[in-house]
Amino acid sequence: MNRTSPTPNRRLRLALILALAAAPAFAQTPPAKKSAATTTTKPAATSTTSTTKPATTGAKPASTKSTASSGGSQELDRIAAVVNDEVVLESDVDEQVFLFLQRNNARPDSATVDTLRQQVLDQMINEKLIVAEAKREGMTTSPSEVSRQVDQAIADARQRVGGDAAFREQMAKENLTEDKLRERYRTEVERQLLAQRLVQKQLPRKEVTPAEAEAYFKQYPEKFPKFPAQVRLSVIQIPVAPDSASDAKGRAAALAARRRITGGEKFAKVAAELSEDPGSAKSGGDLGFFARGTMDGSFEKAAFSLPLNTVSEPVKSPFGWHLIEVLERDTVKTIAKRDSMGPDSLPLLEAHARHILIRVQVNDADAERARALANRVYSEAKKGTDFATLVRRYSKYEGQSTPDGDVGYVALGGLSENIRRGLDTLETGQISEPLANPVGYNIFKITDRKPERRYTLDEIKKELPSAVEEIKQRERYDAWVKTLRSKAHIEIKG
Repeated sequence: MNRTSPTPNRRLRLALILALAAAPAFAQTPPAKKSAATTTTKPAATSTTSTTKPATTGAKPASTKSTASSGGSQELDRIAAVVNDEVVLESDVDEQVFLFLQRNNARPDSATVDTLRQQVLDQMINEKLIVAEAKREGMTTSPSEVSRQVDQAIADARQRVGGDAAFREQMAKENLTEDKLRERYRTEVERQLLAQRLVQKQLPRKEVTPAEAEAYFKQYPEKFPKFPAQVRLSVIQIPVAPDSASDAKGRAAALAARRRITGGEKFAKVAAELSEDPGSAKSGGDLGFFARGTMDGSFEKAAFSLPLNTVSEPVKSPFGWHLIEVLERDTVKTIAKRDSMGPDSLPLLEAHARHILIRVQVNDADAERARALANRVYSEAKKGTDFATLVRRYSKYEGQSTPDGDVGYVALGGLSENIRRGLDTLETGQISEPLANPVGYNIFKITDRKPERRYTLDEIKKELPSAVEEIKQRERYDAWVKTLRSKAHIEIKG
């Protein structure tokens, strides 16, 4: 749903290599499943660095890529870095960035993507050094374990692209055979297992007692993430809506797709054929895990209430009509395998769902109608009309909110750059101009602000031992890798 997509030349490879996202990463601190809630309440039991470094999980592509020009000409893949006698290709880095963003359902700005790309490159360099060190020490992998993981990766790839027929079609597009794909997966799995085993040997985990954790927290408060700056908002949302005829046509298409599935066709196959969400269609509509507050309200309501493995009736969102199937639900776990708790002291829940999106096209007239209405509502608010009255009269916001539009406290860092800019200069009680968003326009009223602050001991006491253990583990890992890098020839290409 408005997700970041790779370039066309890279998109074909990604459909198959996404299956390796479940393979073990070489580091012992891979990023957790995405949960917006965990970043705005208690800090997860991870260090501030480990949560930003994605695991290296993609299969290594060929060393050439097609150009945009016709005629089938190719150019050599550019080199991102040289590590001793090995190279890191730019396409490998780009794929890892895309995989990380897709798995975490993230839509960062360009500056954040640049930072993430550098982190990915650094980690790929580290992986090459660790694998080389593991081989130098004579470490080997178990052929049976490698085969088991490759078999699972192939099965996942087949399911993600929509079944056997779609899998074969995808391989044909990429000029691959299953044997070639297995070999590609096998090479990557072997590298990951070697690296993982060396890390476990060199850096065995050391348990931290509650008393040690509290002492560490008091001595090094700067090593812990801060509670983010927050703003309490009320919202009026004016979506760009299509006319009734276009909307009815979209719903009819969604119902037709549902009949195909209830008639016996595989959800993933229909999604691959029909879904207009480019970020998930080729993965059989799979959205992965997501927490409350990360999707559109109507979509989210269905995802957290539908019986498992049941295809919904068409669900309307500002993006169009959705068919939703929830595969599983689970609580967000900390590193210590305990439930993460929300501000209501209840376990944070995530849903794993897939969907089919039938977009309903809007035209310039629809967009102008929404813009004019948003400006009129803003004018009424500035003249003194009660904001709650305007919410009840005009707002189409379907997320969690009170009848007067109060959405509660929101972390400023979790808002898009456009929204942040529109709110930055406002004082408590002031109202924003209409701010564009992917579905239309939002008008906000700021009712309170809370500055960034450090967590208190009581707020994180339960998770503190595992958090400190993770911080110390990351520090040992970084120091060890720094030693490996000091002995290596590393050249970063411009």
